[in-house]
Amino acid sequence: MAGRRGERSRERPEAVRAERLRLLGAMAGDRGDEGVLLAALTHATAELGGLGGMAHLYHDGVAGGLHLVASTGLPRSFTRAWEYVRPGASAALARAGRSGQVARSPLTGARTAALPGAELVAAPLTGPRGPLGVLSLLLPADAAHGPGEREFLTEVARWAAGRLRLPAAPPAEEGGEKAGGETGGETGGEAAETPDPVGRALRQMSDGFLAVERDGRIAFANAAAERLLGAAGTAAGAPVWELPALRGVPGLEEHCREAMAGSAPAELDVPWPDGRWYRLRLVPVPDGLTLSIGDITDRRRHEAERQAAVRAAIARAALMEQLTRALTEAITTQNVVAAVADSVLPAFHASGLIILAVRDQRLHLVGAVGYDQEFLDRLPGTPYIADSPTGEALRTRTPLFFRSTAEIVARHPEVPKYPVAQDRDARVFLPLIASGHVFGIGIVSFSGTREFTREERTLLTALSSVVAQALERARLYDAAATRARELQRHLLPRELPDLPAVTAAARYLPAEGGADVGGDWYDIIPLSADRVALVIGDVMGHGISEAATMGRLRTAVRTLSELELPPDDILDRLNDIVNDLGTDYFVTCLYGVYDPVSGDFTHASAGHPPPAVAAPDGTVAYLTAAVNPPLGAATPPFDTATHPLPDGALLVLYTDGLVEAESLDVDAGMALLARTLTAALREATAPDALCDGVTGALLPSHRRTDDDAALLIARTSRLDPADIASWDLPDDPRAAGQAREHVRRQLAAWQLGEEVVMTTELLASELIGNVVRHAKGPMRMRLLRSRTLICEVSDGSLTTPHIRRTTPADEGGRGLQLIAALSQRWGTRYTAHGKSIWTEQPIPAPIPTGG
Repeated sequence: MAGRRGERSRERPEAVRAERLRLLGAMAGDRGDEGVLLAALTHATAELGGLGGMAHLYHDGVAGGLHLVASTGLPRSFTRAWEYVRPGASAALARAGRSGQVARSPLTGARTAALPGAELVAAPLTGPRGPLGVLSLLLPADAAHGPGEREFLTEVARWAAGRLRLPAAPPAEEGGEKAGGETGGETGGEAAETPDPVGRALRQMSDGFLAVERDGRIAFANAAAERLLGAAGTAAGAPVWELPALRGVPGLEEHCREAMAGSAPAELDVPWPDGRWYRLRLVPVPDGLTLSIGDITDRRRHEAERQAAVRAAIARAALMEQLTRALTEAITTQNVVAAVADSVLPAFHASGLIILAVRDQRLHLVGAVGYDQEFLDRLPGTPYIADSPTGEALRTRTPLFFRSTAEIVARHPEVPKYPVAQDRDARVFLPLIASGHVFGIGIVSFSGTREFTREERTLLTALSSVVAQALERARLYDAAATRARELQRHLLPRELPDLPAVTAAARYLPAEGGADVGGDWYDIIPLSADRVALVIGDVMGHGISEAATMGRLRTAVRTLSELELPPDDILDRLNDIVNDLGTDYFVTCLYGVYDPVSGDFTHASAGHPPPAVAAPDGTVAYLTAAVNPPLGAATPPFDTATHPLPDGALLVLYTDGLVEAESLDVDAGMALLARTLTAALREATAPDALCDGVTGALLPSHRRTDDDAALLIARTSRLDPADIASWDLPDDPRAAGQAREHVRRQLAAWQLGEEVVMTTELLASELIGNVVRHAKGPMRMRLLRSRTLICEVSDGSLTTPHIRRTTPADEGGRGLQLIAALSQRWGTRYTAHGKSIWTEQPIPAPIPTGG
């Protein structure tokens, strides 16, 4: 080890030693004499590869000899022999003090065997008026001793001498070297010729020193102690803990008595009236204790600064970790903006955040926190201006820190022409760079002027990089999510039909946490006789495949509905379609038909939540029915339930994503839905407003859900009985004439024109004639006046009429062609007792009368 130390010292460049001297010169003052000497010894020992070092001072001039006041790296058994060095000794310490130059002497005596070739190298501590003392190093045999090392040691000694507070000793009289004999070098501590040299040294120490007897009275006080405690108080012989300067130290008497009774030193840090801090060190001795008082103000300040720096570093790391964790969970750009605002603004006591993207030489608002909407409305589309803080930051890719708005305007005079929040002052402009591309800027604002420390600038710059990466990822997600939502919107109804029997509104809420589309869908399909089919379904899972399946099923439902099949038959055929897709697909579905004539709602469900009905009086109930498995797992037949609905009732269909979430089970969600509907009915009656109220209550922004949710609310309306007319007809040719008579009489009562009457007579005659020729009774005709005029003829046959192609020679077969020509819609639906052929005709608007 010694060899490596010496080799390093020889190879040490002068620049390194110069840097170490600069470090010494930069050290704070008021360290005390002992602190100055220890600092000098520490740097000299480290730089020159020494084994340790000592510092001696003259306390009575050169003639009084050298007294050891500090040491480092050396055992007490070694330094004991050097506590006092006689003025005429031949050791390097004495010679350096006398000559004022660096001196060397080999280490001799009993310890030489342990340290062969070691020697002492000493440099004088010289003040303006003479020698003050000596610094010495114990160097191993292989340490360097060249001019560079001597010069470095001389510079360290010169620095230490300049920091000492001791008065310079008068120079030695000629022949002073002969005043006493030499020390032996290895013993160094032969009897002193001057009385009490240790006392004189203690007297001149910069730290306060007290010798305290067992009764607490002061036996000795040096000059520093008298200055700190008051000369009169220390000389009065009062117990040390009763001195006015120490009377406020908590437990001082107890600590003193414990120290005198034991053997372990004790330390107390005490604030002084002048605002400084001192450390009281109590050391037990045979006749009492010694009490030293050292100024630790600078040490405490440095420690406080160090701890503050550590706390700041911990806070920075915690902030970075917090923001990184929040950004990891952030998916959309709005999630990123919220995460930055929650983490960064409180940490820097900022009041606002704006994130802007640059596209087509214009600024586009990505998100903002802490600004009023009026100001934000002026931002989108603002031209990109190169001569602005934003333009400069984007162009130079360098963050800009402004202490005030005045500083911004001074640098960029054009700024007031563009949108600027007038209630903000200091601002930070952070370019957002990801993948080497500058795509936007983040602006952190403050309500007043502000200075930015170097640490804050560094941290904000680092945070901007993390935010930029998160925003880039969120932008890609938003683009994918937008495409997925567009696909979803194209698969769902663009708008719901406005029908005489049903007024409806719907909401589709995509799941959070993914860009995949879901398989929820809903639809409203007009049927004959003003009846309406309502359907809602949910393909289990998320993704393009599920969305495609949803689209296929929705198309199939509309096609099957055209056949006027009952709900159980509809689900039966849908189940076949899902089974054909494979074993990995399962679909819940509810299909129901509302009849405005009877007010009945008939529905069948395949594993879907039951519909809710809200009566006009505000009561809410769920329509119960037998539970059937989902499509793809069900085995027909499906159970059907029919429930009468009061006029004006709300029919509410939904998927499980609305009533089920992480913190909400299905039963609790259905109960919440019922309460929400009751409350919402007091505030609004329009289905559209009710949809907003329900989704806002069941799926607030803070409640995350991993499933899509669909909601369909339909207000049902019964057909006025005055607009319904029906007759039983005989199963023979007389039926046609009777039907025409019923038509003329009823349409006259409804005040419909002669043209409508003639057309309806022809339609009724053809429908009845078709039954007489091709079907069987019983026969019944029904007229419904709604937005159109509906004419129905029912019979007991399941035979389906079809339009045939006829030739000029055919005597029949043209009846259905005539029906198709006279009506705007016609068709056949099957009933429990047969079938019904129906037609729809437009009702001309009444001709206004006026004068």
